[in-house]
Parts: sequence; C-alpha cells; structure tokens
Amino acid sequence: MDSSYQMAVRIAEAAARAGGRTYFVGGCVRDRLMGIASKDLDIEVHGVDFDTLWHILDSLGKPLTMGASFGVMGLKGCALDVAMPRAERAVGRGHRDFAVSVDPFLGEERAAARRDFTVNAMMQNVLTGELLDFFGGRDDLAKRRLRHVNDQSFPEDPLRVFRGAQFAARFGFAIAPETRALCRQMSVRDLAGERVMGELEKALLQAEKPSVFFTELREMGRLSVWFSETEALIAVPQPPRHHPEGDVWNHTMQVLDSAARLRGGSEYPLALMLAALCHDFGKAVSTAERDGQLHAYGHERAGLPIAERFLRRLTNETRLLRAVLNLTELHMQPNMLVGMDSGARAYMKLFDAALCPEELLFLSKADYLGRGGAGTEADYAPTEEKLRAMLGLYRERMAADHVMGRDLAEAGISPGPLYGEALRYAHKLRLAGVPKDEQLRQTLGHLRALARKGS
Repeated sequence: MDSSYQMAVRIAEAAARAGGRTYFVGGCVRDRLMGIASKDLDIEVHGVDFDTLWHILDSLGKPLTMGASFGVMGLKGCALDVAMPRAERAVGRGHRDFAVSVDPFLGEERAAARRDFTVNAMMQNVLTGELLDFFGGRDDLAKRRLRHVNDQSFPEDPLRVFRGAQFAARFGFAIAPETRALCRQMSVRDLAGERVMGELEKALLQAEKPSVFFTELREMGRLSVWFSETEALIAVPQPPRHHPEGDVWNHTMQVLDSAARLRGGSEYPLALMLAALCHDFGKAVSTAERDGQLHAYGHERAGLPIAERFLRRLTNETRLLRAVLNLTELHMQPNMLVGMDSGARAYMKLFDAALCPEELLFLSKADYLGRGGAGTEADYAPTEEKLRAMLGLYRERMAADHVMGRDLAEAGISPGPLYGEALRYAHKLRLAGVPKDEQLRQTLGHLRALARKGS
C-alpha cells in the first residue's frame, strides 16, 4: 500500500501541473477515517482529459485500461485504480445495463453523487488532505449509520441492497430507516449470482457477526430470491431442552457467528462459513413431532439437495461445492462419536470421508456453541481435546508408509477388479494403523481368499 500511495502522490503532482485535481475516493477514505487498513486504493482525477491522464500514467509506468469506457485505468504492477469522473444512468435491469458518461469536468459533487452510501461518497485530496464531504458521510460515520446518497440513483443498482447488508455486518453500521425502506422496494431478481456471492463472501469472511447480513436482509424483506433456503428456517421449531435459542433460524445465525470466531484458524474459511450457513437446511423439511417430541431425523442428508440448489445459484466453483456439501453431510458426526464414546476405528472412517477434516471440527464446535449459551467453550473443551487427538492419530496414520500401486504390481497384481479391491483393502488396514509389510501380507491373503471363493 505504501508504494501505491506514493504512486498516487506522483500521479496527483503530475495532474496538478496539468491543471487537474486528484482525490482518494470510496472505501479507502472511509477506512482511513475509521482507522482501518484498506486493501484497495482508488483515486479519481478531475480536470484533465483522457489523453492527458494517459500520458501522465505512461510517464510513470505501463498504463493499463481496466475499463476504458468507464474511464478506469491503472499501472502494471501497481495496486492502484485510477478513474476519471463519470455519471451513470440505468437503461435496463441487468448489472451491465448502465449508460456511462465520462466527463473530467463533471465536478466533484456530481461525481460523488453516483456513490451508493454517504460514507463511501467522501473524497480526500491526495496532495492537501482536504476532505470533501457533500452528503454528510463523516457525520454518518461517527454515528455508525449507513445512509444512501440519492433517492433516484440508489435504486438503479439493486446490488446495493446486499452491499448495505454486508457493510452493516462488517462495520457494525445501522442502516438508516429511509435507506431500509428504499431497499424494501428494490427488486433483486435480475442480479447475477456472482455479484451476490461477492457481497456474501465479504460478510462471511470479514464480519465479526455475519448474522447481521442476514438479519438486515430479513428486515428489508429481501431474503426470498437469493436466500430462500435460509428464510425457510424461520419458525422451524427445535427441542427447547437442546436448543434454548429458539428456532432453526436463530440457531443458524448463532452458529455463523461462532464459526466466524474460529475461521482465523481455518485452512478453507469460505467452505467453513458456507457450511455453517447450510448445515441445518434439511431441518426445514425433516422436522416433525413424534410421541410428543420434536425430531429432525436425517436432516443432514435431507439438506444436501437444498444446499446444492442454494450454492449453485451463487457459484459454480466445484471444489467449494464439494467441500460445503461434504461438511453439511458430516457435521453431526464428530460430536456424536464423542458422545457415544466410539473407538478409534469410527474416527478414522469419519476423517477419511471428510474432504476438510479441520473445517469439520470447527463446524462441529460452532454447531455446539450456537445454542443460546447452553454450551460454552469450557464445556466443549473435553470434546475438542478428544477430536483433536483422533485427528492427530488419523494424520499420523496417513503419513506412515503404506501399500501403493507399485507394491501390488511387484507382487504380481495387474490392473483390474482385483487391483482396485486390493487398494481398498490395503487402505482399510492403513486406517487401522497396520504397518506396511503387514498391510501387503494381509492384502495378498485377502485376494487369495477371494480367488478361492470365485473358483
């Protein structure tokens, strides 16, 4: 960021010599005022035309056109977006259906008016540090309030509904009543899934309480199109003895926030957080009362097609889909095995079935903690200790020398049905902690027994 900042100053100095003015804009201004380190640095250059700005960039490095029609440029190897002032007008319902007019002489206030929220509409002069705040963004920032800039332009991009929800979750902002009312009127149906996923991902990975993202969407009546599976959890009852927090919605929100506290140690935090969201989707279709008791038998499997439908609406990333569905299916088993005082074999089988064993343990812990305070970190410590020990044993066995295809080939086993059976059998022995030599001996004995049965 230091090098990007220095480049911004150099661009601003060159622009000033050409009669222009350069401002930091957007989130980097907001974050600086909040004392937050910003990953993105954006500047907007006023008062110089496209060719002049291009020549300025060309004198400082290799210019890049990252969106020429939008007046957005950059420099190769520099994490700095350089934009020209522009006005936008919706001409359709899709996220690309905007008429954009780039105008270097538009003026600072009109350029800032296209922004979504007042806290994002502030501009700071790169050279002087002067803050331009035409819409009360600094006051809203001090009051932790999220308020839209313009009644007419705000609804033109319905993604702002989800941006508002994720800002509320990430920064602890309260959405202004008038902004929330406007969001209630905005249709989000024509958005592209990847854009919604982008906002969801920020909430899941950056918010201390991701649940706020969903509670805000619920308040705005905007769950149904993209998060109908989550909305279906509202008012689905749970046994009060095990779930004093109330319905499945409340439980899921608490599991999300618990998972957020654990995600820093996760190797695949997005999979963990999405699984925390999806893990109980099946309760919406499997919860029933039997003999006066509420049960949701088989909800982990019943939820798989529901979770898959939800995920495919937002992403086509195969690895992520497989990981989340696998975690959803297995989420109950770790705590259940500890409760049943199961032997090592059951744990080895579980971890072998898990695509992300570490995330599975985090999810199980979050599931336990998301019960309205009924279970604490201290209460869970013995369970976690047992699970960690078993995961350590699994990893130890997986790291040990074991029978491989070349060992079978050297023993005279050719590729075919017996070859596959031999590898499966040897793997079972590996899970049981059997040394390699003994794995091979027992595997060959197993194949001879199968051959005798076949004859």
